[in-house]
Amino acid sequence: MEFNPIYPFEPISTNTVPTGSNWISQIKWDGVRILTYFDGKEVKLFNRKLNDRTMIFPELLKIETYTSAQSIILDGEVIALDQSGNPSFHEVMRRDGLRRLERIDSAIEAVPIFYMIFDILYYNGEWVTQLPLQQRQELLAVAIQQNQQIQIVPSNADGQALFEVAKQHGLEGIVCKNLNSKYLIDGKNDAWQKVKNYKDIIAVIGGVTYRAGIVNSILVGLYDEENELVFIGHVGTGKLTRSDWKDLTLAIETIKIEKNPFSSQPKRIKEIQWIQPLLTVKVQFMEWTEGHSLRQPSIQAFIDKDPKECTLTD
Repeated sequence: MEFNPIYPFEPISTNTVPTGSNWISQIKWDGVRILTYFDGKEVKLFNRKLNDRTMIFPELLKIETYTSAQSIILDGEVIALDQSGNPSFHEVMRRDGLRRLERIDSAIEAVPIFYMIFDILYYNGEWVTQLPLQQRQELLAVAIQQNQQIQIVPSNADGQALFEVAKQHGLEGIVCKNLNSKYLIDGKNDAWQKVKNYKDIIAVIGGVTYRAGIVNSILVGLYDEENELVFIGHVGTGKLTRSDWKDLTLAIETIKIEKNPFSSQPKRIKEIQWIQPLLTVKVQFMEWTEGHSLRQPSIQAFIDKDPKECTLTD
């Protein structure tokens, strides 16, 4: 048979680690979600958006090296490591973003990847998504022969302890899973819960965008050694209420300017209103990406701090 790719089960976000004997926790790897499909004849790889990644990660196609199953569907995360040995979203995107196949061979050498498997959906001709996670974990341990590049994600009964480990090592966070849960294709519920570990900075606001006359996002930066304001991110999500956005809209009326205060022109952002770089804000984020850019930034609160003290070297 030929498999049609499916949308994988997604966890919901939470700020607290669930407790109880029916919960396990796993490290949330900062990589690319990849499902592996083997129908007995060929192997295909698809990401969570059903985009084909078969030719991008050819290391995973030698399925006989890590399973003897006659047919199988696996769910996991493809990761790459930075120079310090930690999972790096930037590094794995160097692989996932490849579109010229002639560069794959050199990319394999430059950016080694690892497949962190955490679930099994289909095994030897049968769907196993209706089995509780406990049984799927046991089946996964039988079906997969681990090696240096192919690993089963370990589970931990103490989610809070694992989260502390994730924070200590600067990892993305953890995913907590109910051992009684079924695998819900194209679904999301609280049987899987993700608890993220974020970093934060205090940054300077240099511009805003509007929606229906109210500010709906901010452009933030930090000062470099030449005292130039370097653009680091465009942020429209976070803890601000509609009232907070209205207050900000009023607050910037007297500090609007015509000239861009950043040292470069932010890309792919339309209709920017520049402001004097006088306001500072606390922003949470996942990690720095190449070129001084924040990944998944989120506004936390406005902070009373001298903008000139908001620097890239902090």
